[in-house]
Amino acid sequence: MKNSQPKIVSTTTVSMPRAARAFLRASLGWLLVIWGADKLVNPAHGIEVSDWLYSGWFSQRLVMTGFGIVEIGLGLLLMAGLWKRVAYPALAVITGATLVGVWRSIVDPWGWYMEGTNALFFPSLIIFAGVLVLLAEEWRPPARLSPHDIEPADPARAGR
Repeated sequence: MKNSQPKIVSTTTVSMPRAARAFLRASLGWLLVIWGADKLVNPAHGIEVSDWLYSGWFSQRLVMTGFGIVEIGLGLLLMAGLWKRVAYPALAVITGATLVGVWRSIVDPWGWYMEGTNALFFPSLIIFAGVLVLLAEEWRPPARLSPHDIEPADPARAGR
């Protein structure tokens, strides 16, 4: 008895090449390691940034130490490609908070209309966009099959 189920010949997915995705993930992970190490080695700098961007909400040495440890750990997870379903959303929260903190520099990088902007913070937008790409890749829906991807169950009936 022949199988009457159609056979899937191929599937077509559009996804970022594996090496490019790994490079993006590793570079974002390394960024978090750098940010975290800065908070551990120089917590005063982290406190200064918190005072400037976040109205001092996180301006305690213990908080900076905790953030530093979390960022380093998260950065290492990202670089290793582990726990992506946890690491990517956490990365989105951290880079999203940074983006919100420097929003003026995104809107007016040269300070033509707003005070306190800096063109060096504009890449925060690009960093966040990279995180969104990783999230989209991780949670992309399964590939859709087209009629060309399915071979008829009975090749003799293919022309009918």
